[in-house]
Amino acid sequence: MTQTSAATGLTVQQWNNKYFREYLRNNPFKSYMGKGTSSIIQVQEDLTKKKGDSITFALVNQLTGTSNDGTSKLEGNEEALGSRSHKLTVGLRRHGVSVLEFEEQISAIALRDAAKDQLMDWSMTTDVQRVVDQLYSINGVAYATASAAQKNAWLVDNADRVLFGAAKVNAVSGVHATALATIDNTNDKLTPDAISLMKRIAQSASPKIRPIREASDNKRYYVMFAHPLAFRDLKQNTAIQQAQREVTLTAQNSKLFQGGDLIWDGVIIHEVDDMTTDTSSTIDVGGCFLCGAQALGLGIAKRWNTRTKGETDYGNEKGCAVQAIDCLDKMTFGTGAGDTDDLKDHGVVTGYFAAVADT
Repeated sequence: MTQTSAATGLTVQQWNNKYFREYLRNNPFKSYMGKGTSSIIQVQEDLTKKKGDSITFALVNQLTGTSNDGTSKLEGNEEALGSRSHKLTVGLRRHGVSVLEFEEQISAIALRDAAKDQLMDWSMTTDVQRVVDQLYSINGVAYATASAAQKNAWLVDNADRVLFGAAKVNAVSGVHATALATIDNTNDKLTPDAISLMKRIAQSASPKIRPIREASDNKRYYVMFAHPLAFRDLKQNTAIQQAQREVTLTAQNSKLFQGGDLIWDGVIIHEVDDMTTDTSSTIDVGGCFLCGAQALGLGIAKRWNTRTKGETDYGNEKGCAVQAIDCLDKMTFGTGAGDTDDLKDHGVVTGYFAAVADT
């Protein structure tokens, strides 16, 4: 009698799917990811079903018009739906490990299981760093390599969604380095007042930065990703300490709320360990990014999948790798004649605050 057995390819696919599910479940930014336009990190997987190297996100602005009470015609008085687009070009990301001196012959699946934890840690770490790098980025250029001219142009275009320290006037020069130099370690720490100011900046920016809506309680939130040293100063603030004692159970049950997070004035503050410190100014300065809907875009062409390398060194070595084809970008839109002219950050208010190291 002929017995039916699972094909190796199917088993491999099951492993790949399991890897991707675990990757999503354990990803520290999972709570902020979703396919809808109200997510902080909007995910599109269009290229998983068709060929191509780019994905275009539609960026739709919040309506601001007043209600028509019926005393005048609506036709001809409609509000134009302001929209722009952001194009992501995907690329290959991969990493691998070699396993030596197996005591017995093992299958490819066992090899993958042996390397899974290490590769999972790597994919998580690199993705956290990707988010950080994109939040800091200057119109697609890494913060560390952006020129003074690029930073200045970005600051001028984003003047309605940037804060240096405690006061908006600190950025009035329009020169990024000059604005950074206004920050000191006494008056320009991250405080509850600064968070509320950043929230008002988001609400008054042109166009406004939309908050995200939590379905469980129908409340609107912004989320701030904070430099750890700025977060340290915030935790020492007496007003924030009192507020955390009054945080309701409902707020803590929000899927956006994670252990260790703080809440102030409708903003969830999440500490991110890998935030960059700018040491070019008079004191060390760290970024804190208040994010609303469509702050970042993740385009996926191929989910995480695995590869194996056959035996080498007389059967003493085997290899295993993971790879994905995707792209993560900070969403930007053009305010000039075209989609890419005079770019603004779509869903982010950028704040720079004191980040002086512990002594």
